[in-house]
Amino acid sequence: MTDTRRRVKLYALNADRQWDDRGTGHVSSCYVDRLKGTSLLVRAESDGSLLLESKIQPDTAYQKQQDTLIVWSEGDNFDLALSFQEKAGCDEIWEKICQVQGKDPSVEITQDIVEESEDERFDEMSDSVQPVELPPCEMGRLEDISELVNSCLVSPARKDKLAAALESQHYIKKLLNLFHMCEDIENIEGLHHLYEIFKSIFLLNKNTLFDTMFADDTIFDVVGCLEYDPSLPQPKKHREYLRELAKFREAIPIKNQDLLAKIHQTYRVQYIQDIVLPTPTVFEDNLLSTLSSFIFFNKVEIVKLIEEDDRFLTDLFKLLMDDKTPNPKRRDLVLFLKEFCNFSQNLQPQDKDAFYKTLVSLGILPALEITLGIDDQKTKTASIDILTYIVEFSPSVVRDYTLQQANNTEEEHMLLNIVIEQMLRDRDPELGGAVQLMGVLRILLDPESMLASVNKSEKADFLNFFYKHSIQTLIAPLLQNTTGEKPLREDYHTVQLLGLVLELLSFCVEHHTYHIKTCILNKDLLRRILVLMRSTHTFLVLGALRFMRKITALKDEYYNRYIIKGNLFAPVIDAFLRNNGRYNLLDSAILELFEFIKLEDIKSLCSHVVENYGKILEDVEYVQTFKALKTRYDQHQDKLKERDRVSGSVGVAEAVVPSLLRSRYRREARAPDDEEEMWFNDEDELDDEPPLEPAQPHAHPHPHPHPHHALDAIGKIVEKKVCTSTESANGPSRVLLNTASPKPAHTDVQVSEPRLLDKVNFWFPLALLASLGYRIYAVRVAYSVNSTIKLLV
Repeated sequence: MTDTRRRVKLYALNADRQWDDRGTGHVSSCYVDRLKGTSLLVRAESDGSLLLESKIQPDTAYQKQQDTLIVWSEGDNFDLALSFQEKAGCDEIWEKICQVQGKDPSVEITQDIVEESEDERFDEMSDSVQPVELPPCEMGRLEDISELVNSCLVSPARKDKLAAALESQHYIKKLLNLFHMCEDIENIEGLHHLYEIFKSIFLLNKNTLFDTMFADDTIFDVVGCLEYDPSLPQPKKHREYLRELAKFREAIPIKNQDLLAKIHQTYRVQYIQDIVLPTPTVFEDNLLSTLSSFIFFNKVEIVKLIEEDDRFLTDLFKLLMDDKTPNPKRRDLVLFLKEFCNFSQNLQPQDKDAFYKTLVSLGILPALEITLGIDDQKTKTASIDILTYIVEFSPSVVRDYTLQQANNTEEEHMLLNIVIEQMLRDRDPELGGAVQLMGVLRILLDPESMLASVNKSEKADFLNFFYKHSIQTLIAPLLQNTTGEKPLREDYHTVQLLGLVLELLSFCVEHHTYHIKTCILNKDLLRRILVLMRSTHTFLVLGALRFMRKITALKDEYYNRYIIKGNLFAPVIDAFLRNNGRYNLLDSAILELFEFIKLEDIKSLCSHVVENYGKILEDVEYVQTFKALKTRYDQHQDKLKERDRVSGSVGVAEAVVPSLLRSRYRREARAPDDEEEMWFNDEDELDDEPPLEPAQPHAHPHPHPHPHHALDAIGKIVEKKVCTSTESANGPSRVLLNTASPKPAHTDVQVSEPRLLDKVNFWFPLALLASLGYRIYAVRVAYSVNSTIKLLV
């Protein structure tokens, strides 16, 4: 089917029976394989994103209105509408809908009623003709009313008719009058019936009924009806709580009466939903969706009314940051801001972005620096909640503010350091605030949420700031507690905090390669952390082991050399031996570390472990990890010996080849280390030397000299230079280049006199070696005044 596009606005009916604008785009009708049918597609005009994908169902009632509007319902409570810019576009899409449903395009509605099952049609045949007849609202008929209302809940059509009858006859207020009568005469049976009636009315899920029940003059009576639950021996006292115990505090006087009424109503309705109404079953959960929507839109309206007040927020922040403001008053202000931010979670993303920008411009972050440090638990907890709201929505806002403090604020007064200090000073036994602040820090330090632009790099700037100004604050308690061979303090509160610090540092190792590496190597941090392996708290031991595992997973040779040089596997092996083979998480975690080294074939760590701890671990037989590690080590050594043997065929004595150089015979591509780089970058000092003269034609008629003769000539060159430089100081020194046959009595290669150089280099062309029948290697022999000869192959 050919796609047709027309400019439209997409609307959705919300719980308040108001149409929400979902965006402007272009509509088309086409066959969608995933939906297996012809569907209506609306793509956004701005970015082409999909605003709507709706399959044209054969039994859905589509209605055409005013020549440019098509309305239909998807589900019981989800109405959609397309408003066309042109009548021609509306007519074309209408024809497609009618074609799918087999209807005449001249009709204005494709289905008379929503088709239901045969049983429902039979049950509701009489109801489709006449509305629900409500019994007289009398005390003696309460049982009949309860049964009728409850019976209507099984069918959407009957629910609609019942709701219409209740609204048209003002039946709710009549029922509330009966409630007063029953309560006055203590008619408990009647009160139980009223409880069931109003519980069922809530399940009708109709916004128009909620408007009546939640009005100022009726809401307390509705709550009173819901106090008399038949399943409870005594009625609840919800009205007493709402009127007397629940105190409304105005942090700043609210002059807008509409705003004040909306705040009271929202609190009471939220109380009804959370406390008064029984917990809905799985089948009843969706029946209260309109009640949730009622609360949702109330909160959105409250936020917008506060934002529209020019003076309210300005006065609030001025009072919050005033040094003369008493702490109880400041606590009320912070609690108000917390609820304000909580309500803002219901805003659309663009509105929420504007909301937080407004708060930042008014100075909420400097205010949090003050309130986080106040010695009041409620104030501190609310401040942490506010900071969490801001960071979760826009961490860049907090990072930008922190970077601005780099040059004009002392480190102890920086927001980031205040957050770390408050995390480390949390006195809560369960460390609720510390865990929350650790989550805030983790979001701020997450490179995935950092942006980069043309003029600046947020990631580089913020990480530089953190590791320059804040990392020392974070690791301070860790360093203080690990000055000896065992942790100094082992109380539960301290080790819990250290566990949080370790978790954050492990995150940094995984995501901050360069900065955290510099910190670990400079401060010898891993050694200090591994002191915690001797803690009596297993979770802290596992935290330290997890930190080392994160480092090992990077397979970074800088880290590996640091571990080897510091013998940092010793605490791990010690913990493994002290565990004595017990089948627990610690045993499995340590074995997994060594299994990783084996599987990833980290040669340096494998050799270090086997050479230093092989004797200790060879008796571990309940797993094959260490035996496999020893086997892998033996394979490495065999390869090295084989390469040494092959390299010896070049003619260099094994005694003069340093073991360091023999380890460099690997063929895989790698970056040279510092010593090797310096060696190969030395200027070629042979440029001023006369080249080796070729053999005389009369001595060797063949263009290539005999290999033994050539190697013997090389040996004499080296031997002569060794003897010349060392004879006076150390006596004669002889270095032999072994060959396969005896040396001939003569040579045709002439040697120039040696110069007084610290080091003389001789290069042997590849072509010469190839002509000698050997593999083509770049051979470089270096001779220095201390009789050292290096051979690199």
